[in-house]
Order: sequence, then structure tokens, then C-alpha cells
Amino acid sequence: MKKNLTHILFLLVVFSSTITLYAQDDLPTDYLSKEFHAGRRDALRKIMPDNSVFVVMAYPTRTFSNDVDYLYHQNPDMYYFTGYKEPNSLLLIFKGNQKGFDGADYNEIIFVQKKNALAEQWTGRRLGTEGAREKLGFKYAYNGEDFKNSKVDFSKFDKIIFDRFPDDAGIDNRDNADLADLIEQFKKMAGMTAENSKDTKYDNRLFRELTGKLREIKTPEEMDLIRKAVEISCRGQNEVMKAVHPGMSELEIQGLHEFVHKKYGAEEVGYGSIVGAGANGCVLHYMENTKTKIGSEMLLMDVGAEYHGYTADVTRTIPANGKFSQDQKLIYNIVYDAQEAAFKILKDGAKWADASKAARDVIAEGLLKLGIIKDKNEVGTYYPHGLSHHIGLDVHDRGFSQTLKKDMVITIEPGIYIPPNSNCDKKWWGIAVRIEDDALITEKGYELLSVFAPRKVEDIEKMIAEKSALDNFTVPKLKSAEKKAF
Repeated sequence: MKKNLTHILFLLVVFSSTITLYAQDDLPTDYLSKEFHAGRRDALRKIMPDNSVFVVMAYPTRTFSNDVDYLYHQNPDMYYFTGYKEPNSLLLIFKGNQKGFDGADYNEIIFVQKKNALAEQWTGRRLGTEGAREKLGFKYAYNGEDFKNSKVDFSKFDKIIFDRFPDDAGIDNRDNADLADLIEQFKKMAGMTAENSKDTKYDNRLFRELTGKLREIKTPEEMDLIRKAVEISCRGQNEVMKAVHPGMSELEIQGLHEFVHKKYGAEEVGYGSIVGAGANGCVLHYMENTKTKIGSEMLLMDVGAEYHGYTADVTRTIPANGKFSQDQKLIYNIVYDAQEAAFKILKDGAKWADASKAARDVIAEGLLKLGIIKDKNEVGTYYPHGLSHHIGLDVHDRGFSQTLKKDMVITIEPGIYIPPNSNCDKKWWGIAVRIEDDALITEKGYELLSVFAPRKVEDIEKMIAEKSALDNFTVPKLKSAEKKAF
């Protein structure tokens, strides 16, 4: 149901005092606690430079079509430090105590969306300042429109640390505290101009460095959510393996994955689901998923559930007809062996580069042996990406260190992609294999979080042979698709 925007705004003014929106009940009970977020703010203060202020902006809302927005997704840094999930907000964290309006000391302030009963009836509940104090644990919480009168003296700080401003913060002339207004007010209060924006006082680089140092190491509370996201993603892979058959479409398979995710309580996917059959799997970030029949080709499925803000990243490549051909198996096992070689390197203090080299060497040797390349230096033609990245609040999560550390969570994802018309025997064309798993780095090794989904050839074939709950599900033809005689 939609209303004309002007009419809605009129109603907001006239009737907003007449509506009461009650709090939602039956919510999940395993969200991160306000104590977790407060602990992250305390951890940040410890590594901030003296006499500095740290500024976090919410992400903007983004248009899906005309007057319809995408489901809002918070800036992961804002969520990490506050737990706040709404747009049009601003967080200030101070290294040292400041004097408040009441003469009391404070070291953090959050500015949030103002409560508006009728707006909430249309677009959802807002915490407001009382909710920010009660549910998020902020003593000093104000409406966004109060920022310009907050009298924060940015001129006294040696460092003002903030991230790059989003370039799509649209201006709403009817709202004097939207994200665009908060950004412009911040620039004005911080004395930032086009001429002095490169001054070392204004530090974007340090924002990424400090958040990277914190977010690359996962706490036990975060691991609870990451483990759930990874296991849910594996359950999706398993259910698709059981249900897959050559007559399926890529889109149908995507839907099965995402149905399983939601069945287990995952709110979103952590990134666009990649379901590529045959040569489509050679497109690294293929997300159209429009092939109507996968046939007997290899099927690459890179799909990760997002659970309470934390995302998994799991890829399995399977034969759509249930059995690997000999050529498919040869390519698959090279990738599997490359992944195993990388796993052997993983532990606290190991170098990322060593794990990457171990996997690349296995792939180069394997392709050379099959005659697909003539020199090991050509390996990048068929393995064009890196081995690993952090996961967490982002699928490519924030990090800083050059070596692996205990309690990092990373992917290990070697691959081989041989598109049609490659400079090799035609029998290899259209084979694409990626195996991607999520691993927690430990002191002496690693824990394979995505152990729930099979990786070996024989185990995949065994899983595909199992019965699926969807085996007896048939899809009636759409009546609208029937041809009518006139």
C-alpha cells in the first residue's frame, strides 16, 4: 500500500499526536547486548590518540524504485559501537572526558532519529532518545536536530577521526536532521572546508586503522552469531545438494538457499547470492542467476546467510546431475588440494602470503600437469583472485594486520575458472570450481567453522543422493502463461 508523499507529510503534521505504536514482542533473544557495544567503545578509547574525537555516521537510506527504499542496512561501524539500526544518526566518542550541559563528565554522545508516531506507523518503530538510553545504554542521547546546538567544540581536538562521507546521502528539504544535514553540520562545527579538508587534523586513514584493529579480532559474543550464520549457510548448501536436478533454474536454487536461511532465522544474505551453472560460474561475482535450466553442468554456489548483522561466506561446487565427470573431478580435486595446502599454514602468527602461495603453487602445478597452462606463471589466467579475506559485519570485513592472529575469522577460497574459448583443450571449457570455507584462527591452527557442508567429491555425491523434503514438490504452470485462443 502506498500513499502520495505530500499527503503523508500532511498527515504527519496533523495527526501524529493521535497514534500510539506499541513495542514489538516475540523478538529474538540472542542479539548482541548493550554491554557488548559499550565494551567496544571502551576498547576504541584505549587505542585512540590523546585529545581526539571519533565520529561515526549512519549509512543513508537508498532508493529501490521511485518512492520505495531498500530495506535499511546500518553502517557496520555504527552497529558495532552502538547496536543502533536506524538511519539519520551520529555517534561521537571522546578519548577523554568532556563537560556536559549539566556540569557532569561524559565521553560519548549519540544523536538519533526523533520519534514520530505516524511516521512509525508507515516505516517502522523508532527507538528515540529514551530507547537509546534504555536499550542501548547511552546516558547522553539526543535527537538529531539537537546536534547543531550541542556546543561540541571540535576546534580543541588534535585529531578528528571519521570515515569517508557517503556520496549518496540525499537531501530531504522537509527534514532538518537527515544524514545530509548531519554531515554538513558536522563539517561546519569542525571547521572543515574544501581548502583545509586534507589537514592532518581530519583523519580518515586512522578511522579505518582503528576499526580494523578492533573488528579483525572477534569476541566470544560475536563468534556465537558468526557460528550460527556459517552453520545456516551450510544447511542451505546441504538442502540444495539433496534437491538439485538438471531441470532446475539458477533462480530456483537461489530461492532454496535463501528459504533455508530464513527458516533458521537469518534476516538477510550477506551479499548477492552467486549461483552459476557451467560458464556462468567463471564470472566471479555473477549474480543474475537467470539460467533457466542448469542441465548436467557444474554448479557453483557462493551463498552466505547474514544472522543479526554477521555474515558467513560459503561456496560449494557440485555436479548438477549428481556425479562428477572425470574431467570435472580432476579440476575439482586440484582446488580441494590447494585449499588443504592453505589450511596447513593457518595459525596465530602465520603470514597471509604463505597460505596464499601454498594454494597458488598447488593450482599452478595441477594446471601444468593437465596441460591447461604451459608455464606456472600463467596460473593467474585461471585463478585470478586472492585466497582469503576477513568475514564478520561485512562479508569482506575490516582488518589491519599483515599476519594471522588468534580469533580472526577468515575465508579460504581457492578456485579454477576456465571460460569458453580459453587457450586450452575444449573439453575443459565451462568448468568453474571454487571451494570456500570459513575458519577461526587459533593459537596452534584453525577451527573449520563450515564443516557442516561436505567438501570431498565422494561426500558431495553422497549428499546429492539423499532424499530431499522438496522431492515431491511440483510447481503448477502459471495461468497467465497459457496461450489463449481468440
